[in-house]
Amino acid sequence: MPTEKLTARVAALEHEVARLRRDLESERAGERPWWEHIAGTFAQDRVYKEAMRLGQQQRRSQQSPASKQRRDSYARTRHRSS
Repeated sequence: MPTEKLTARVAALEHEVARLRRDLESERAGERPWWEHIAGTFAQDRVYKEAMRLGQQQRRSQQSPASKQRRDSYARTRHRSS
């Protein structure tokens, strides 16, 4: 590859990297974190609620008997009337 073509390609890449850095810095400057952008996205979403319920059901099915007993004991103490 001729030196001129290589020099032009490197210059184009350097220009693109500089543009990407500027874009990234401008995104970071004064903008909220990504998780704040999506907070509440799934509120009132029945499919999301069902996915969370199924995930919880799956995790509970894989728990040891001792951890189930602790969870149930904790739930009973939390729901006692004072």
